[in-house]
Amino acid sequence: MTDPRARDARDPTAGDNELGPMPSWDLSALYTGEDAPQLKADLEWLAAECADFARDYEGRLADLDAAGLLAAIRRWERIQQVSGRIMSFAGLRHYQNTLDPARAKFFGDKQAAITDATTPLVFFTLELNRIDDAALDARLEANADLARYKPVLDRIRAMKPYQLSDELEKLLHDQSVVGAAAWNRLFDETMAGLTFEVNGETLGLEATLNLLSDTDRARRQAGAEALATVFAEKRALFARITNTLAKEKEIEDRWRKLPTPQMSRHLANDVEPEVVQALRDAVVAAYPRLSHRYYALKARWLGLDKLQVWDRNAPLPRDDDRKIPWAEAVDTVLAAYRDFDPRMAELAQPFFGDGGWIDAEVKPGKAPGAFAHPTVTDAHPFLLLNYLGKQRDVMTLAHELGHGVHQRLAARQGELLADTPLTLAETASVFGEMLTFQRLLAAAETPEARKILLAGKVEDMINTVVRQIAFYDFECKLHAARRDGELTPEDIGALWMSVQGESLGPAFEFMPGYETFWSYIPHFIHSPFYVYAYAFGDGLVNALYAVYREGDPAFADKYLAMLEAGGSKGHKELLAPFGLDATDPAFWDKGLSLISGMIDELEAL
Repeated sequence: MTDPRARDARDPTAGDNELGPMPSWDLSALYTGEDAPQLKADLEWLAAECADFARDYEGRLADLDAAGLLAAIRRWERIQQVSGRIMSFAGLRHYQNTLDPARAKFFGDKQAAITDATTPLVFFTLELNRIDDAALDARLEANADLARYKPVLDRIRAMKPYQLSDELEKLLHDQSVVGAAAWNRLFDETMAGLTFEVNGETLGLEATLNLLSDTDRARRQAGAEALATVFAEKRALFARITNTLAKEKEIEDRWRKLPTPQMSRHLANDVEPEVVQALRDAVVAAYPRLSHRYYALKARWLGLDKLQVWDRNAPLPRDDDRKIPWAEAVDTVLAAYRDFDPRMAELAQPFFGDGGWIDAEVKPGKAPGAFAHPTVTDAHPFLLLNYLGKQRDVMTLAHELGHGVHQRLAARQGELLADTPLTLAETASVFGEMLTFQRLLAAAETPEARKILLAGKVEDMINTVVRQIAFYDFECKLHAARRDGELTPEDIGALWMSVQGESLGPAFEFMPGYETFWSYIPHFIHSPFYVYAYAFGDGLVNALYAVYREGDPAFADKYLAMLEAGGSKGHKELLAPFGLDATDPAFWDKGLSLISGMIDELEAL
């Protein structure tokens, strides 16, 4: 998963010796290279197996008995695993250097090959959804091995009311490579190629975004103004990409008769729309006691009447600005995991071995931000970081390592059941951050050090909860407005500013040009309405951590069992052992109260 703090991007000029040696990926766990014999064999097997699968099962699923349906699902699962391995390899190589034309071509070619090979499979989910409920239930009751796949079948059948004809579904599948996927690549390649002039230096996007957290206010301002200049120059292109993707989504949603633009995301996340609405409403209602109150405090600490946008991520006065060596960051995070439960550290340790599971150093053309890619269950996850030695980078390592541990545990469920809905996919990452933060806080030697740590954590939580819900509201407004016609860059900018002012509060002034800052957020392009998963995960973890602090001796066992369940259970079933229920509106207030309590302590300090 991408870390929501990717907005604090990294400086590619900063790969100095202070940080020590850092790991790079070794993708040979997937394939040894572009010309690997196994890759060629897998592509050939995939094309043949997809054709054989269609020949064996198309038009016959409803007639299969329980054992026959189980065999079909297992063959389908193997196809997902092989195609996932191929695309993981191609994608990760591309993310290492998005400006390399050869890697981009390889990625695009493999994407097209997978699309072509799997087109014969479109019938499978469509026919599954046409099986009568009672008939399917009877098969599940008759075969325990088949019943294990019920969560997968339930998620597939959730789309049953919105299913199109077989011919239209095949058309959408074939067209995807020149539709959303192509616009996604255009966005990524454009972003990777942007340059910004700052005080006589030519910087990339990561380095320029990194200036927004510089200790020097003039450098922060120069960075913000350079971003605004280039975003304004590119606003027509970014508006075209946004308009096209939003219209494509509107067309498909309309044909599927989906009731809202958000509904497909809720279905994919296996979460009820009313739960998301309760989360959104709770966060928006809390803006005054969270972000508004905190940023008023920050303005006083910085000695400012008003904060400018380049002050939002400014370090506090007397903040420890030393660079934290990579080895120290690793030790800190592993110790925090070990303090919680030695099993967590054991699961995390292989990421730092000789296997090349992490790519940490900033390099030209490398994808920005941070993410954890689960790849496939018979390999292992890969983590991408852009590590610069800041305390937030340590927290990002804790975040992505949490994903990695979760993905390793969930892999035991197999390819189809390992995939965790986004609403729960952020649980381990945010919990890993919380463990690391609490360890650092316990080691703080002075009230000033404690204040700096608390403020940093509050800012991260505001970025994970308040900022992401503001992003969600922006997307809701944008997709609603796009249904009424094409949006100009100015239209999109006005929608952006409407949520920024509401969420950040009266402590801020907004510079001319800030209305273009929607354009660099990749979630809007790659995963519409993804962003609320961060707020969901943060609120869920805050509630979980409160249970942990109450001293339940079985908490670690329950927690690791929850991660190992992967996508085999929904959020209600997973949270029940902890006495938590996300459908209860008061659930979200618990998590928000943790943030509010930290701001209370900051006010007292």
